Amino acid sequence: MERGLLWFPLLAVFCWLAWSGWNEYQKLEAYRRWAEQFDRAKYDIYAVLGQKNSDLTWGIPTRQGPVNQQSFSLQDVQSISLVVDSQEVDCETPPSKGRAIALKFILAEPASFIQIPFTEIPLAARWGNYLQQELKKLHQDVAHNREQGTGKS
Repeated sequence: MERGLLWFPLLAVFCWLAWSGWNEYQKLEAYRRWAEQFDRAKYDIYAVLGQKNSDLTWGIPTRQGPVNQQSFSLQDVQSISLVVDSQEVDCETPPSKGRAIALKFILAEPASFIQIPFTEIPLAARWGNYLQQELKKLHQDVAHNREQGTGKS
């Protein structure tokens, strides 16, 4: 009887672990189906992020697919920064440790920003560097198009 009472908590833990694993697998499968529509995508337990051309879509992963999805265009973004523990840091030289990690997108609208959470600093830094390069290309293209437009007048 005593051995049975000792094994019962282990059985409960095993059942909980099995359910947790199945739940996470369902989230990954829902993400995989969702991510097919994007050129580039990321998944972690806090958020999913997808990029198609200059449009970014992000949401919270669930077994049914991402919820609370929000979309915005890089054309509406003024700057991108990496935030670690409520401090803006350089994407090129991110810190090795930190808890609250996010990419912060400052929009052209006054006092408007979007923060997308990440679980890992290196992943957030790679996305930040990539999106900053994309943003720089967009700004250069816009400037080039303005020059072309004014040169013809």
